[in-house]
Amino acid sequence: MAALIRRNSGSGGDRDEIPPGTLYMLILKTLAVRSRLHGYEIAEYIQNSSYDVLQVEEGSLYPALQRMLLKGWVKAEWGVTAGNRRARYYTLTPEGKKQLRIELSQFERVMGAISRVIETA
Repeated sequence: MAALIRRNSGSGGDRDEIPPGTLYMLILKTLAVRSRLHGYEIAEYIQNSSYDVLQVEEGSLYPALQRMLLKGWVKAEWGVTAGNRRARYYTLTPEGKKQLRIELSQFERVMGAISRVIETA
């Protein structure tokens, strides 16, 4: 299941996928800004900071976080939420900070290339 972009243009709730690889960058950046969050908080932060354009669904978020754990980009520990529920909290590792720089650089390079094509077309 892919992370989704919600269209707010009155298109009947149609959704598009977030470009491949972008989900890692969004999660890494969220943890760089907010430090220690559980999964729902990560999804909520992405949605809120994108003004409800980006919506990361559980079926995309948790497998991505698991892959990121295996890669060593994040670490996790169990904790208790403000609502007294048990949740897994994620933090960025030094390797995750390095990966975020790589992801941002690649994203900026690709977006610049796309912009150049659009501007000349």
